[in-house]
Amino acid sequence: MLRRLLDRLKEQETGESFTFSILVVDNDQTESAKGIVEDFTAGSSLRVSYHVESRQNIALARNKAVQHARGNFLAFIDDDEFPIKRWLLTLFEACRKYGVDGVLGPVKPHFDQTPPQWVVKGKFYERQTYPTGFVIDWRKGRTGNVLLKMHVFSGLEEPFQPLLRNGEDQDFFRRAIDRGHAFIWCDEAVAYEVVPPIRWKRTFMLRRALLRGACEQMMPTFGLRDIAKSLVAIPLYVIAIPFAFLMGQDRLMDLLVRLCDHLGKLLATVGINPVAEPYVTE
Repeated sequence: MLRRLLDRLKEQETGESFTFSILVVDNDQTESAKGIVEDFTAGSSLRVSYHVESRQNIALARNKAVQHARGNFLAFIDDDEFPIKRWLLTLFEACRKYGVDGVLGPVKPHFDQTPPQWVVKGKFYERQTYPTGFVIDWRKGRTGNVLLKMHVFSGLEEPFQPLLRNGEDQDFFRRAIDRGHAFIWCDEAVAYEVVPPIRWKRTFMLRRALLRGACEQMMPTFGLRDIAKSLVAIPLYVIAIPFAFLMGQDRLMDLLVRLCDHLGKLLATVGINPVAEPYVTE
């Protein structure tokens, strides 16, 4: 997936409006991406820099990227994604047109293999989109597809908080917006996220929901209102399980994912870690 991303970045159209380089942060102490990056660099005229963050933590990896970035802008894209050819140019033009500090674009699912029908029907990997120019609030902040002006990071020793295993990007946007920065959506700047078969597994989806809920409990904005919502939602979802079962696998899994989200919050609130690993990978 990383090689596909690098190849798509090589094809980016710039309209002669800017130049760009590629910065890869390998969040693996064994440097598993090094060979791929070296092979790509040997056949590309683009300037590519490679850095290792040996401590497995997505916030630390993002901070490493900020630390080594050069230029006036920094675009983030994940290694399991790939963009359209005018991705960077579209983000750049939107940022200049609207006079904002950053622009986010949609991340749409891509399946190299045909997934089960219930995965597609349930839209588990489809994310909400917005009209171009829509001003986002911090809860809509994501770093899987975003262009940011470098001054957004000025004075921040750790732009992304390492203590947050999930939602570190939302937390970053919350603090950036509080400092007066503005970000908008650009619906034409599309990137695609590869959804491999491992992510079709029910156990993967439920464990990830538990982790997401537990991580939300660590957010500074988490409070009694969130606990109350989960206390009400859990018994209602449990009662609804038999009805969702009759309505199909997509409805049942949607309900179970929501249930695990709330359950993860409550378990973490009482000091129980529902998922020991820092990330759900299988």
